[in-house]
Order: sequence, then structure tokens, then C-alpha cells
Amino acid sequence: MTPPEQPLKALVVDDSALFRKIVREVLQQIPGVEVVGTAANGRAALERIVDDRPDFITLDLEMPELDGLGLLRELAVRDLDVKAVMISSQTSTGAQATSAALQLGAFDFVLKPHAAQPAANAEQLRRQLEPKVAAIASTIGHRRVRIEPPQPAPPPRPAERAGKFATPKIVGIGVSTGGPAALSRILPRIPGDFPCPIVVVQHMPPMFTKSLAEDLNRSCRLEVLEAHDGCVAEPGKIFIAPGGKQMRVSMLTGRPVIQITDDPPERHCKPSVDYLFRSLASHFGPEALGVILTGMGDDGTIGCRHLRERGARIIAQDQATCVVYGMPKSVFEAGLVDQVEPLDRIVPCLVSAATVEAAV
Repeated sequence: MTPPEQPLKALVVDDSALFRKIVREVLQQIPGVEVVGTAANGRAALERIVDDRPDFITLDLEMPELDGLGLLRELAVRDLDVKAVMISSQTSTGAQATSAALQLGAFDFVLKPHAAQPAANAEQLRRQLEPKVAAIASTIGHRRVRIEPPQPAPPPRPAERAGKFATPKIVGIGVSTGGPAALSRILPRIPGDFPCPIVVVQHMPPMFTKSLAEDLNRSCRLEVLEAHDGCVAEPGKIFIAPGGKQMRVSMLTGRPVIQITDDPPERHCKPSVDYLFRSLASHFGPEALGVILTGMGDDGTIGCRHLRERGARIIAQDQATCVVYGMPKSVFEAGLVDQVEPLDRIVPCLVSAATVEAAV
């Protein structure tokens, strides 16, 4: 018999009494969430986490005694399994701190609303928090039912393709929830002589992608930068799509040129993996390689279908190493994946693919 669903236990951590009240009330309106308490700083939060074992916390970054980043480090040191959703200010400083938090293992973030009325702030926050809570619920539920795991029917395998793949001339990566931590694990391992450019869509708002690119650039052998309109996608560089814009790659005068547009969102995403991958399929065909990493939703599935129809190779992160097995699952269940790999195997696969001569 299936055990009854348990509510998600939440702890609200913020040094503002008013904002603690707003976040608590918002969470209490989300079905399946039980708020077990609040804390005014990271030190108090740590005690509550040890005592109450919440499933997730909402976490302010700037707090006295122990700030949000300090709390994340303590959680890692003590091996406390709790998801953290950061409440981030819409400033360059907030973006930098949020990027650091995500690389420290924070689950995701929402933007702190700044409406004139408390009711409007609460509504903005609820719209942002609901999908994050749903994603946390999916990971918690998966963990709980695996006490006695059922044996599901195997998903459809992609159709076998004759022959070998062409050596790629460009690599596209699509990623969402859990992406900054995943990118910080794999991109620094790519060798400096990697022979083709890498273009990345990470679902993030403006300012946050710039901070992410700057953080990654400090640890990578390749140059990492937030893409701008008209830059040439050349080897030795990793281009992060700017938040709030769409990014595509076109061939102009024989060179791959990145174009940044204000085209509408696709699958509610801007930047969109589908949008980028469709351009790679159009201009590179079998000489593109698509990678789908951890993330909510199904952005990338349509783009991968375009790539696969043109003969490109598709690699997806496996379920065990995903923070949220949404985007890779969607692509896999659509029968579009050629390789499923754990996160730490992605770079060896890319290097192998990019350095093997194309089959005759």
C-alpha cells in the first residue's frame, strides 16, 4: 500500500520580522507545506534545522551572526540534508551572492519582491515559490518511496543510429535548477585546448548570468563570458546566454556568430534551450552536440528533437546525479538521448567526442 503523503516541512530564515511573516504566510497557502518555524539569523536557523529537520528552508543572504552563505557552508560541513531556496535581492551584489550560494549547493532562488503593497509582494513571492516547492516535493517524494522501490516499466530507448557521429564543431548545454553547482563541477575540468566553442543556456534572470559567468571564469581553463550580440563563437570560450534574452548561433560570412534577441519566451523560458538548440540544428546539423543537465520542466526537448533529426549527438545527465530530474527525463522519455551519463562523466564524453575524427 502506498504510504500517505507527508507535508513538506519548511523553515523561514530572514532577519526581517516583516519578511518572515510574509514568507511564512505565503508558504502556508501552498498545499502540502507545513511551516515548522522561523529564525532571524543563520545561527538560530542551524539549531532549528538540527532539532526540527525541515525538508527545506527559505534563506536570506544578509543576516547578522551567520549569514546565508555561512549557513550553507555549515550545512555542508555537518552533512545536513535540507534544501535551501535563497531569497535574493535584484542587485549586482545580490546576484553575486546568489551565484556563490548556488555553487555552494543551494537548491534554487527567488527574487525578493519590491512592490508598494504587502499583498502584491506576497502574490509575486507565491508565484515564484510554488514551482520551487513543487520541484522540492518531487525530489523528496522520490527519496521517500525508494525505501522499497517499485520496478517501473523501462522507458523507451532511443532508436539505434547507424554509423558514428561527426566530430562536433560546437557544443550546446541546457540546464536549469541545480545548474550553477553542476556547471561549477564540470566546466573547470574542460581542457584549455578543447577544440570547439561551448554555448550554455542556464535559466536565470538578468544580472545573475553575468555573475555566474564571472564566477566560472575564475575557475575554468577556457574563458567564460556572458554572451553579447555579434560576438564570434570561437574555440577556447564558453558563452553563457544573458538572462532575460534569447540566444542563438548563426553562420555569417562563414563564421559562427552569436545573436542576442528579445524574442518571446519559449516554454516560459527566456533564455530558452529550445531556442538555442534549434539554431544549432539549423546551422551545424550533425556537427553539433547537445547536452541536457539537471533542471525543472521540459525546455530542451523540442530543441533536442531538431538536433537529433539533423544527426547530432545528444547526451543527458542521469537521474542519480540530478538535483531535479526534469529536463533530462523529458528528453530521455522522448527517445532522443544517445548517452545517459552521471555528471562527472560528461566532460570525458565531450572530450572524447570532440577529439575523435569523424567517421568516413
